[in-house]
Amino acid sequence: MLRNFRHSKTIEQVSKTVKRGGYRSVVFDFDGTLSLIRQGWREIMIPMMVEILVALKTGEAETDLEERVTEYVDRLTGKQTIYQMIQFCEEIQKRGGKAEEPLYYKQKFNTLLNRHINGRLQSLESGSTSVDDLMVIGSRNLLDNLSNRGLALYLASGTDEFFVRKEADLLGLTPYFEDRIFGAQDQYEKFSKAQVIQDILKTHGIQGNELLGFGDGFVEIENVKTAGGTAIGIASDEVNRDRLNPWKRERLIGVGADIIVPHYQEQEDLISLLCDP
Repeated sequence: MLRNFRHSKTIEQVSKTVKRGGYRSVVFDFDGTLSLIRQGWREIMIPMMVEILVALKTGEAETDLEERVTEYVDRLTGKQTIYQMIQFCEEIQKRGGKAEEPLYYKQKFNTLLNRHINGRLQSLESGSTSVDDLMVIGSRNLLDNLSNRGLALYLASGTDEFFVRKEADLLGLTPYFEDRIFGAQDQYEKFSKAQVIQDILKTHGIQGNELLGFGDGFVEIENVKTAGGTAIGIASDEVNRDRLNPWKRERLIGVGADIIVPHYQEQEDLISLLCDP
């Protein structure tokens, strides 16, 4: 049974047994959870893949191909981008096509996405756009609140680490995470969010139930829950920032999120729920 916390309009407590207090570390996803710089990436990746599959002329309807691509792109969101490209290569091969290496398609996608977000990056660098306008509402206050309580904050993203570090710096988020920022690597087998979580537990000598996780994707919520932590699903509407994204909400509840929020406007109540015994 779903229930709201106190009289909150935005905090939806899904689990009846949310642990209160005793948390020591927090792992954050980046895109859609804190940063909105890359808003619109799905609208670039999915059409790119569909266009290539349509060109194979298998006789499949474009709408059917779009449905197939959307399914695996969304399912793999949160993992490194290369995994979406590996699946894409398999889709090409299943249809009799000759696929390039997955890295080729990843680079093609990054080129298209960088064109899309270049104006945002330039406006941040020049100061003509406020950093808060390109973040989920209340992100900075949330990070202040958690760090002031002595929790160690980690950032783990499926986006290439070079880009994550650059964009976190532009948003003024690096001081919260210091050297605890992790992203996709060229040798993709050496990185995953699950590995980051296990390293957190080992490094700090903490139990899984002392871990908090914030994310808007399937993978990070699943990883936090598997480790025994408490997962906060961010059902962020990346265009209308003050609204809830119903599609994200359903997916995040389905994978086990303990709490759902669209943003962090009521983060004082949220942190009180999580951290005050």
